[in-house]
Amino acid sequence: MPYRVHSSEQIRHRVDKAYFVRLLSEHLKPDELLSAEEDVKPYECDGLSSHRARPWLVALPESIDQLRAVLGLCQTHNVPVVARGAGTGLSGGALPIDNGVLLCLSKFRRIIEIDPANRLVRVEPGVRNSAVSEAVRRYGLYYAPDPSSQIACTIGGNVAENSGGVHCLKYGLTVHNVAAAKLLTLDGELLELGSDAWDASGYDLLALVCGSEGLLGILVEVTLRLLPLPETAHTLLAGFDSVGQAGRAVADIIGAGLLPAGLEMMDNPAIRAAEQFVHAGYPSEAAALILCELDGNLAQVEADRERAHRILEDCGASTLRIATDPAERMRMWAGRKAAFPAVGRLSPDYYCMDGTIPRQRLAEVLGGIAEAGQRYGLAIANVFHAGDGNLHPLILYDANRSGELEKAEALGAEILELCVTVGGTITGEHGVGSEKIDQMCVQFSDAELNQFHRLKRAFDPAGLLNPGKAIPSLHRCAEFGAMHVRGGRLPHPELERF
Repeated sequence: MPYRVHSSEQIRHRVDKAYFVRLLSEHLKPDELLSAEEDVKPYECDGLSSHRARPWLVALPESIDQLRAVLGLCQTHNVPVVARGAGTGLSGGALPIDNGVLLCLSKFRRIIEIDPANRLVRVEPGVRNSAVSEAVRRYGLYYAPDPSSQIACTIGGNVAENSGGVHCLKYGLTVHNVAAAKLLTLDGELLELGSDAWDASGYDLLALVCGSEGLLGILVEVTLRLLPLPETAHTLLAGFDSVGQAGRAVADIIGAGLLPAGLEMMDNPAIRAAEQFVHAGYPSEAAALILCELDGNLAQVEADRERAHRILEDCGASTLRIATDPAERMRMWAGRKAAFPAVGRLSPDYYCMDGTIPRQRLAEVLGGIAEAGQRYGLAIANVFHAGDGNLHPLILYDANRSGELEKAEALGAEILELCVTVGGTITGEHGVGSEKIDQMCVQFSDAELNQFHRLKRAFDPAGLLNPGKAIPSLHRCAEFGAMHVRGGRLPHPELERF
């Protein structure tokens, strides 16, 4: 039988709140433990604001000893624990649990050590992504993974979700840029995973932790790999009269053996929104836009730029510009980086999806997304990490209209299932959380889900770490499959109920 985690229903009322607060107060100062309604309300959701749950208690420890004490009390009294970073996640991974502790790691924000000779930096999980590059720039180094939320998102959250960014095509996701980590288990054991060297003995448990969404332990320290700042970087901006042309250009650039630092694509609604918001100089009438950045030594970049230029021309680019000046490059990228907030100007609400497909299926899947949007009567703006096939359809809706949120979620689920159908996956960098848990049933077999539960049990026998997230029970999948057979869908609840 698969391991089944405790849901908040099963553990409800097992410990008196006032009593548990008194226990925690022996280890946490008054401003490190929040329980009043007005104090915990700001923590009721992450970036997926359509999913909300009021925290029972919020703990804000500042030391490993305090973390151990909190986890020990939670284990003793069967209280679930949800770890939270900056709250910028987009899949409901940090959604609180009823009668559980929301464990905020925002005070763990020290950069412990910079080792420029070995191109490593040790940080606590609450350090912001962009703060790492800011701190090591004086050594001519930087940290490559760059989610669009990098000015706010934290390294701990990046590891939990295995975040990417516009430069992940060349430099990889978080998992490819982490050398080592320290993980605190529920029973207080501190595991040291990975190595400062390029290889470590035994099973690659570090890779298992990257993308584990807080289900296995609490990250307390991460060692990141750094890269030398490139000598130069050039960016090409190409506008196309059709999405199909742009999709072919992406495939041809990769097929030619080029490896851009970033290869991004936006459709017309996203182009228009970004241009009106940032004034980046985008061709507002283009059906699709590609940003192709090449970095490295000057001679190689110039040679690769000429090859990419010819490919874009051959694929029918109606607009083609090159930015070699850093300020102009930043202006081009500002529109892409601001695409999500810019789309927020088009509609009262939008629902951001995250799926990944084989690059050669890009035009086909975009056609399927457009058709599905028409069936549901909802507009969609598309932004992609096109080089690695990571799609971000932004479904526009109005939460004030009855039923529109449910329609947006159903449309999003259909898009994710389309990604699986063409050989892709339901997430590229946002994680599963509470949002995509039904679609895990589509992507994985019962046997595979059983293995996931066994892995979680090895780290978290009590099932108290982030229960109801990321990995569905087989019972839930059976219900989800039955709903499909009957032509319906399960609702998308804030938390899975087992």
